[in-house]
Amino acid sequence: MNSKFVHLAVYDTLADWETGHATAYLARAGYEVRTVGHTRDLVRSIGGLGIRPDLTLDELRPEDSSLFILPGADLWDTGDDLAPFARKAREFLDAGTPVAAICGATAGLAREGLLDGRDHTSAVSFYLAATGYQGGERYVEADAVSDGGLVTAGPTEPVAFAREVFRMLGVYEGEVLDAWYRLFHDSDPEAYAVLQQAGSR
Repeated sequence: MNSKFVHLAVYDTLADWETGHATAYLARAGYEVRTVGHTRDLVRSIGGLGIRPDLTLDELRPEDSSLFILPGADLWDTGDDLAPFARKAREFLDAGTPVAAICGATAGLAREGLLDGRDHTSAVSFYLAATGYQGGERYVEADAVSDGGLVTAGPTEPVAFAREVFRMLGVYEGEVLDAWYRLFHDSDPEAYAVLQQAGSR
């Protein structure tokens, strides 16, 4: 596994705000974040940002990655256009390479059967129940959940989502991870001092 690559799925209507904390601080930790699309054609986020993918879904291999991140998007709920990304997530998990999904991407993974045997969360339980999946008893009312190599979170929890990604990859640990979360989630000024001290070691 190439431990310095993280792959971010990109597709039209992706939710800009959901993965920024994770990708920015993974990049600061030395990871190269590469974008993955259906094709290399330009896609546009909900906020109108244009993104030209670095590689295509067919080119992406779990052994070349440390993590596959799937953001939410309107398209997760309007048809099967993004189902290939959920199938790629299955390929990653089967290979032992972690996956992180937020918001609508959790519904895509539910339809693929990837939440049936793992603890998970999303926006609300009935959102996932509407997919007809079999994992309702594993739904957890939490900001973000990690289980079986998979991180899940709802659309209002990009900071908790990032925290679980960092924990899974060992980017931050212990009091430093806690301080990062307190700074960006709670605006705790004391947490900044902890991060500064850790950065000077």
